[in-house]
Amino acid sequence: MRPDTPAAHTAEAERLLRTAKQYPGDREPLLLRAAAHLELADDRPGATALYDDLLSGTPADPHLIRALKAANLWEYGHEAEARAIIEGVRRSRPTEAPPWEIAAETLEAHDELEAAERTLTEAATLLVPPGTAELPHPTRSLLATRHRIRRMLALPHDDWDTRADALHQGTIPLDELHDPKRLWSLGSSDPAELQAEITRLRSELGAYRTALSRPFPVAVLHWPERELTELLAAYPELETEYPTYRAHLTDLEASLRELAAAGTPNLGIVRATVPSYEAFAASEQTHPSHPALLPQYATTLAARSRALPWPPLRTEACWCDSERTYGECHGAVGGEPADR
Repeated sequence: MRPDTPAAHTAEAERLLRTAKQYPGDREPLLLRAAAHLELADDRPGATALYDDLLSGTPADPHLIRALKAANLWEYGHEAEARAIIEGVRRSRPTEAPPWEIAAETLEAHDELEAAERTLTEAATLLVPPGTAELPHPTRSLLATRHRIRRMLALPHDDWDTRADALHQGTIPLDELHDPKRLWSLGSSDPAELQAEITRLRSELGAYRTALSRPFPVAVLHWPERELTELLAAYPELETEYPTYRAHLTDLEASLRELAAAGTPNLGIVRATVPSYEAFAASEQTHPSHPALLPQYATTLAARSRALPWPPLRTEACWCDSERTYGECHGAVGGEPADR
């Protein structure tokens, strides 16, 4: 069965709901992921029921859940309720970027560009203090989305648009990516123009489809040194995956950089432990020595909200626990510190 069929999404939602019963402490991220799969299966009432279930308790991120619920409701005819929820999210002034961006993208999807721009401007006012050198990735994405919508509205650049330009790391400038006129080239019969548009679209996908509406990262495993030593002592078959601890750290950073360069959104790192891995292997009725189990373990930890976003800010602690900043450690040029 293809993984993008409605039946496959329904089956995955059911699996996540079963997992939520096994891990009640991780119920919220698992139910959110299940709701996303139900939306992809076009079971929007089922997704709404899961959002309502979460909101009936004391969720960790109610603003995010409400924004996701509004986006879902509008897609199957409940516009008035969706608008009311979005207005409530705006009035509550969340201190994280994703609820704002989801609300704005919902408005944009239904041709409410002016309202979307106002929403993102409110968010920028709240979340981007003047003079801040670095911003978290979700906030950078919010500024890029605001830049795109303002470009569509033919509004002149302001300070936040300039900031979005400065933070943009793609090879194609934001003004070119977000130029509404470039859509005209899709009707061209000139192969060179069409190829140029394909290049722009690839860059746009890589830079901006950060999956903020679905906060579940593509995650890779980080085994702390003591855990890796224990793992290899118990399961020497895995030495081909992890020849040394230093190689493990180097390969992890290199893999993440390669995924980022390919445009993979929402990357994360999950910390592995041997007891947790063995319990997961038992639940899958598979021996822990099977290398194919490792990515499944990483995905399950990410779905349970155990992932740390990558890359960290350069001034934050490195993910490898070296007690150095990321910029001094694995965030250095080449992805590996000079000494350890």
